[in-house]
Amino acid sequence: MRAWLFSGLLVLLVGCATPAPDSLYQQLGGQTGITRIVEDMLLRAAADARIKQHFVEVDIVRVRDKLVEQLCELSGGPCIYSGDSMEESHTGLHISRSDFNALVELLQAAMDQQGVSVRAQNQLLAHLAPMRGEIIER
Repeated sequence: MRAWLFSGLLVLLVGCATPAPDSLYQQLGGQTGITRIVEDMLLRAAADARIKQHFVEVDIVRVRDKLVEQLCELSGGPCIYSGDSMEESHTGLHISRSDFNALVELLQAAMDQQGVSVRAQNQLLAHLAPMRGEIIER
């Protein structure tokens, strides 16, 4: 009886740790796809005259790593976001609505480049949208 119970619990735990094949995480390409999306977006941001000033004096490796963690967690992947809140991360950076919108455009372009479906893009953006108020300076 104990062996059966242990086996059942193990199956449940493994099932919970592995995202479903049709999950948003998988649609984004898993860890590799999310990393590519974030890196592409950051490269685009560094070259975009509208917002590149926001990325000059930051630890870009940390930004990349925390964004990957965050998108992984938000999309149902196995990651746990360990960074600061969006409000803490963006206070004093003077992020405007147009800055925010520009980064969203770059994120969408990066997802297009990786072949992410519009449906999956919209799902991810819906998860990110509630953070808007914590990022834009009022």
